[in-house]
Amino acid sequence: MSDYYLEDFSVGQRFVTDAHHLTEADIKRFASEFDPQPFHLDDNAAKDSLFGGLAASGWHTAALTMKLMVEGPFKPVGGLIGAGVEEIRWVKPVRPGDQLTVTTEVIDIRRSRSNPQRGILKIRTTTLNQHGDTVQEFVGNMVAQSRNE
Repeated sequence: MSDYYLEDFSVGQRFVTDAHHLTEADIKRFASEFDPQPFHLDDNAAKDSLFGGLAASGWHTAALTMKLMVEGPFKPVGGLIGAGVEEIRWVKPVRPGDQLTVTTEVIDIRRSRSNPQRGILKIRTTTLNQHGDTVQEFVGNMVAQSRNE
């Protein structure tokens, strides 16, 4: 199945993406435009920071997570339409050379009372590096279309 209606999802269902390799140039390019802090841009400054070395911006990790989700198997009909993020945590720094994968788990499903043509999926999305370490986790709500059965 390539696209899922609300009724096709079940609590506990998991979707895993392919991997994305992150380079030093990627980290610096994103940071220079969106989060220009020294520990994201300069190797020497990063060594003396809390991170102890060059680290990707958390917002870069979040953007890559979204990219992987869009390209991955979690495919609600109509696209990935967010209805809010309840929690986001950056657990571990993302480093040059890391390979990120994303696991999306459905943790709740509720049909809209005001519009029976859609519902809300509460999901937990975990971004992992190549060692299986969690680097980011968020809990959010996604809109899903119903079949109108």
